[in-house]
Amino acid sequence: MIKYIYGLTFLLLFAACSNTDSTADNENAVEKILPYPIQQKKLANGLNVAVVEYPSPGLAAFQIVMRVGARDEVEDGKTGFAHFFEHMMFRGTDNYSSDDYSAALKSIGASANANTWLDRTVYHMTGNALMLDKMFEIESDRFMNLNYSVHDFKTEAGAVKGEYTKNHASPYSVLNEKTVEQAFKDHTYGHTTMGYWDDVVDMPNQYEYSLEFFDHFYRPEYATILVVGDVKFDSVYALAQKYFGSWEQGDFASAIPAEAPQTEIRYAHVEMAGFPPYLELNYKSPAFTDTSLEVAALDVVSTILFSDRSDLYKKLVLDEAKVRYINGGFFFTRDPYLYSVSASVINEEDMQYVKDEIDKALNQVKTIAVDSLLLAQTKSKLKYSAAMGADNASSIADNLAYFIWLSGDAESYNRIYDSYDKVTTSDIMKAAEKYFVSEHLTISTISSQKEGGIK
Repeated sequence: MIKYIYGLTFLLLFAACSNTDSTADNENAVEKILPYPIQQKKLANGLNVAVVEYPSPGLAAFQIVMRVGARDEVEDGKTGFAHFFEHMMFRGTDNYSSDDYSAALKSIGASANANTWLDRTVYHMTGNALMLDKMFEIESDRFMNLNYSVHDFKTEAGAVKGEYTKNHASPYSVLNEKTVEQAFKDHTYGHTTMGYWDDVVDMPNQYEYSLEFFDHFYRPEYATILVVGDVKFDSVYALAQKYFGSWEQGDFASAIPAEAPQTEIRYAHVEMAGFPPYLELNYKSPAFTDTSLEVAALDVVSTILFSDRSDLYKKLVLDEAKVRYINGGFFFTRDPYLYSVSASVINEEDMQYVKDEIDKALNQVKTIAVDSLLLAQTKSKLKYSAAMGADNASSIADNLAYFIWLSGDAESYNRIYDSYDKVTTSDIMKAAEKYFVSEHLTISTISSQKEGGIK
């Protein structure tokens, strides 16, 4: 399920998109969902620069997308560092202390933040387009010259521990941690973005490793500078060259272990009396690609099976009142992850029944062709919802950033939506048959029982 979709109040105008490299002719063959050109070009050091000249008078969204996340944490005892640097990058440099950085942002009317997930860390800023030079200056300084003391490191490591503890107060967070540990025995998706608890506790002792992590990953070949708004490509590229051109390229690449095929149902459970019963079915999902129709087909079938207009929703939520809600879908990820169907069950004794009804719906789509009119309406809804989903520079930047960290290419945004039109009933049946397989399933539950008790 595509995330980072917001609002775009323009008529859906599919326009030819210019590109600064040799792939432009191929890209122009794609029917584009974004009616503004995406212009991209790399510096000599491997830093990608992507620009959308969008009519947002006086405003620009400035993002630095780092293709490094929890996925890259391959060393035993060293999880949570991608998230840690989301914090640490605001600690300052010799040129700009933390307070100086905040003051500089305030002086140009900008706001900044960051977020981390499995496949990425994104630093985002929105401010006065006329002050883009200053944005580049202060961002290049911390990306190239981050400097922190042992004391600062330990202070921030303590803050990360506090964040982990706060998140772990939620049974859903505990269940998610148990789920990925069960679903992934080899791949680094087996730990969450926060990392393993023992690693978080030990993090204050890992100052030297933190320097090593930064040296490995905070390099231009992992980065894309994305600017959307009242700007011109040539000016943005010149600023990138001026401020980031001397950023030295690295030579490190993570050796991500492949996950062995799952051959049996696995289980994750949280015992929690008095908490609303919860059921989640987690099938293995494919890695993102904008060229294979199975990714688009699975996204389409999510809406058909689990939207509030679906037969399953009407039965379980409206007619029988067995569940409070039901959702289904998957995040696009660089490597195979999880397609999840979740339901908040009203009565604990109905959890097996709800699971069986979900199974019926998933199995039915393997053998019975989806109604052609419903398929056409669903594809149209997905595309138009996305097109109506970016009504400002920041929203467009968020959408494009997602596909930059997935593929390294912002044009994937246009290509994946173009593929939706090509999805057929046969594509849906093939994808369902391939991925909705019980041997690839991890069942996750929250209930008052010591075990989930679901088959």
